[in-house]
Parts: sequence; C-alpha cells; structure tokens
Amino acid sequence: GVHTAVDAIVDKDLTSAILAWRVRADILVILTAVDRVCINWGKPNQQSLDEMSVADAEKYCGEGHFAPGSMLPKVKAAISFAKTGGTAIIASLENAGKAVKGESGTVVHN
Repeated sequence: GVHTAVDAIVDKDLTSAILAWRVRADILVILTAVDRVCINWGKPNQQSLDEMSVADAEKYCGEGHFAPGSMLPKVKAAISFAKTGGTAIIASLENAGKAVKGESGTVVHN
C-alpha cells in the first residue's frame, strides 16, 4: 500500500478527556499552573471561579477569556468531559489533592 506522512498536533487536554470518558471515569482533573480558572485575567475585574456550568464555560470561551495556547484547551476539554456526564476539575498541581476534595480548583459540570 501507499503511505502518506502528515504532520499532526495532539491536544493533550482533549486526549485526556476522551480517555477519561472511554474508561468511564467519574472525574477528570486537568492540572495547570494556577489554582483556579479566571475570567478577565490580568484586569482589575479579574475573577477566579470555584465552578462553572458547561453553558457558562462555553460563553466565556466565546467571549475570549482564555488564552488559546494555555487555558482555552483545558476549558474546552473540561467542557467535553462534563457533557458526557462527568465532572471536570481544573486545578494546580500543588493543590490537586485539595481540588478532588472540593477545596481548590474550578469544577466544570453539566
């Protein structure tokens, strides 16, 4: 057969969401450098979020709150997983344990 080589970029966050869904995980924890997802990042009205619904997360994505190379793919992956009925948490590595207990991180739910 004929083989064709193509360049590809694997989105690690979306891949994690798909894998978590396939193994029927209840919770997907996406680790990042910040404790919580923020809207209006770096502005005087910056706000960190304890939780957001899929609808709110999609609205914030559409409003351009999340940087394409960093937080946007994490939020999109969390949305994808939450839509399957699971709970996604975006949290810092340092506070991963607290996040699973609901003491840190941003929970994304349907």
